[in-house]
Amino acid sequence: MEHAASPELLSRFDALQKNLVPLWEFIGKPTQEEHTIVVVPSLTLDSEFHGSEQQAYEERFLFMLFLLQQPRVRMIYVTSMEIASNIVEYYLDLLPAVVAGHARKRLFLVAPQDSSSQPLTQKLLDRPRLLEHIRALVRDEKRAHIVPYNTTDLERELSVRLGIPMYAADPRFFAFGTKSGCRKIFAEEGVQHPLGIENLRGVDDLIGAVQQMRSQKPAMQKIILKLNDEVSGMGNAVVDLSGVDGNERAAIEEKLRAMKFELPSLKYDEYIAKFEKRGGIAEEYITGQVILSPSAQLRNTPLGEVELLSTHDQILGGPSGQSYLGCRFPANVEYGPAIMREAEKVGKRFAREGIVGRYAMDFVVVKNDAGKWEPYAIEVNLRKGGTTHPFLTLQYLTDGKYHANVGEFRTVRGQAKYYVATDHQESHAYRALTPDDLFDVVSKNRSHFNHTTQTGVVLHMMSALGDRGRFGMTAIADSQNDAGALFARTVELIDAEALRASE
Repeated sequence: MEHAASPELLSRFDALQKNLVPLWEFIGKPTQEEHTIVVVPSLTLDSEFHGSEQQAYEERFLFMLFLLQQPRVRMIYVTSMEIASNIVEYYLDLLPAVVAGHARKRLFLVAPQDSSSQPLTQKLLDRPRLLEHIRALVRDEKRAHIVPYNTTDLERELSVRLGIPMYAADPRFFAFGTKSGCRKIFAEEGVQHPLGIENLRGVDDLIGAVQQMRSQKPAMQKIILKLNDEVSGMGNAVVDLSGVDGNERAAIEEKLRAMKFELPSLKYDEYIAKFEKRGGIAEEYITGQVILSPSAQLRNTPLGEVELLSTHDQILGGPSGQSYLGCRFPANVEYGPAIMREAEKVGKRFAREGIVGRYAMDFVVVKNDAGKWEPYAIEVNLRKGGTTHPFLTLQYLTDGKYHANVGEFRTVRGQAKYYVATDHQESHAYRALTPDDLFDVVSKNRSHFNHTTQTGVVLHMMSALGDRGRFGMTAIADSQNDAGALFARTVELIDAEALRASE
């Protein structure tokens, strides 16, 4: 989230960001000169992450190690706590056609050894000597850049203090990625989106919004409320308006008090207080016989190009089906190209604004009476998200590309690829397992990613196994059915191993 920054800091940051253009051109050419990537997967979010959960999310970006297959890449990877050596070795062993020992010499792991819930970037800024150590590892500031998870004033300050640019959206564009901000962009760029009202704060605004929306669409039975800057659906709440006759204020307020929160621990007064402080939107809850939730991923280069990266069908859960659990790639070809065309409108707007980096757009698609899919844009995530790491894992391991016009991914060999991925494979029984146990299961059963067939399982987020019983997994195959079957079979094998371990 953006806070006040001094004019001097902003000026220095802007000057650093201009270096991204020659750096991008340099990276895009075959060269024998080295360059350094500083990975800072800090989660600067309203939700707090503690201990192993925070560490696991920071390690979710370890797919970046696959870039070490380029022999002149040096990487500085920062986490709150030290990464277990067997996890690092697991990723390096997945590198195609590279000696793992050579890659390890070009990898520098940095950790402040601080397991508090503070964002990782803040932990670095609080330790000048650690920053000096990172600066010393960057041999050439003009051949280096930072890759963050999301960007706030903290990441901007880190960029300035390290003296290297940041490949991500400038935090001054933060508002474009809020729920209110993206609705404004959708309207201005002609992207179809649900009926709703943005920039709301407090109960009076919410009641007024419901009254206004019901006057436009009296038959509307449900609305969804969203906090402006929450992630993974955790700031969402569903309001059931059935039984409300007309627009009586008292009846609407009673329905608001009975709203169902996506985060079960939230209480009404707490949620309203967050709404007053951070603002949010009220939006029509799209209904229909068949409703799905795909997303599109794009990136804008420092050269002003809009690249159409991928589409996914999201796997959602939680009390009202609003929480992100995982994804299937690519999205159904019946609507995948269509949602990308809508997303491209926003991408071109972002390019005109000067935004760089990766971002995603979430949609709902509804099959109408004519059997055609109607897409509704619902939000923009101006950051990396839950689909970033599985897609880049596939891309880096196969050197393939997503073809947006037909909605499919093909490797350099011309083979189509599919995957199912999750960050939320959880069971209390998994606490009896270690990362080595997971490695054993996938190896013994030949589920481990195979570079010859370019299929198999890639694991991630294993640091949360011990105390949370949670890990992540991407199952890559030659068809969507095969990817689903590989995923299910691997879960079954790990469940059996957990049972044996607990006995």
